[in-house]
Amino acid sequence: MTEQKTWNAFTVERKDHVAQVTLIGPGKGNAMGPDFWSELPEIFRELDTDPDVRAVVIAGSGKNFSFGLDLPAMSGSFGSVLADKAQAGPRTAFHDMIKRMQSGINAVADCRKPVVAAIQGWCIGGGVDLISACDIRYASTDAKFSIREVKVAIVADMGSFARLPAIIGDGHLRELALTGKDIDSGRAEKIGLVNGVFADADAVLAAAHETAAEIAANPPLVVHGIKDVLDHSRAAAVDDSLRYVAAWNAAFLPSQDLTEAITAVFEKRAPEFKGE
Repeated sequence: MTEQKTWNAFTVERKDHVAQVTLIGPGKGNAMGPDFWSELPEIFRELDTDPDVRAVVIAGSGKNFSFGLDLPAMSGSFGSVLADKAQAGPRTAFHDMIKRMQSGINAVADCRKPVVAAIQGWCIGGGVDLISACDIRYASTDAKFSIREVKVAIVADMGSFARLPAIIGDGHLRELALTGKDIDSGRAEKIGLVNGVFADADAVLAAAHETAAEIAANPPLVVHGIKDVLDHSRAAAVDDSLRYVAAWNAAFLPSQDLTEAITAVFEKRAPEFKGE
C-alpha cells in the first residue's frame, strides 16, 4: 500500500480501490484525543470524494482497536463548562464542541464508500461510537466491547445511542449503556454487534479486506445508491438523536460526578459518585 499523507492520529493507505484507515493514537490504546476528532472528518471527506477509493477498512494499531475518549487529553475542553456558575457562554461553546466531534463519526457513517471495521482487543466508548457508524463490523476472538461512558458520568453523545438500536436492538443497547459492562466477541456476535469473529488481529484484518475487495469489485455508483437507500429510512432519527443528546449534555453533563470521574482518572483510583 502507498501512504499519501501524514496524520497524527491515523495512517491512511490506498491499494486496489480499497483504503485502510488505521488508528495510531498517539494516546495509549489509540485513545481519541484532539487530533483524532479534528482529522477524522477531513480523512473521510477525502475518501468520499476520491474516485479511486470504492471501499474503506478501518482498524486499530497494536493490540487494541481503541480505548475511546482520551479523557486526560480532552479534559481541558471540559474546564470552562465545569467551572463554577458556568452559564450560556461556556455551555454554548461546549455544545459547539460536541457537534464538531459528532461530525467526525458522522463523516464515517455518511461516506458513500462502504466502511468495514476490523476490531481487535478493546473497543470502548468512542470506539463503539466509531464502529456503529461503519457498515460492516468484524472482530477477533480477543475483542472486548464496552459502552463505558456511564462509568465516567457521561451520556454517550457520539452516535451509539442513535445507531445501535438498528444494529443490536433496544434491549441489548439499554443493558450495555446503563451498566457500562464489558462483553466479549462471542456475545457481540450473538447480539449482532459484529458480523463475524476471526482467530486473531491478522485474520480479522484479512477478512475485512476480503469483504472490502468484494464491495470494490461491484459497480461503484450502485454501491453508493445501496448505501443511500439503506441509510435514508433512519437518517432523520439519527440526526434528531444527535441533536438532542448534544443539547442535553450541554445543559446537564456538567456535574460534581463528572469532575470526580476526571479526577479519579488522573489519580488512578475508583471514582465515588454522589449524584451531584
